[in-house]
Amino acid sequence: MINLKTILFVADNSGAQLAECINVLKSGKYAKIGYFAKGDEIVVVIQKVRSTSSSAGSQNINKIQRGDIKHALIVRTKKETRRRDGKYIRFDDNACILINKKEPIGTRILGVVSAELKYKGWSKILSLAEKVV
Repeated sequence: MINLKTILFVADNSGAQLAECINVLKSGKYAKIGYFAKGDEIVVVIQKVRSTSSSAGSQNINKIQRGDIKHALIVRTKKETRRRDGKYIRFDDNACILINKKEPIGTRILGVVSAELKYKGWSKILSLAEKVV
């Protein structure tokens, strides 16, 4: 579960590397007490941006800058969650992807993505992911 002020890894190729959770937009049953889970929409502040190195020498302009406020979707959490078949699943890190008007900003999603996103209506995210667990 994610609290406010939690630092999240950004798991897409939008240019951001780390983001800090500052608010919740759409969430599950624990939102009133400040906990957010996979498939919840949050508002984040970009804390760290990936450095861009181009081989041609021209400058590559990122869409994402440090300090930008963006919407994000939680795709992995360290806190274990119970699945419908009784299994528990957890990941090694807390991760999100940046979204704009329900569409991902990046074109690829790095790492694995939780299958619970299918139940919350994020099938577009699942199709972009490398692996769904």
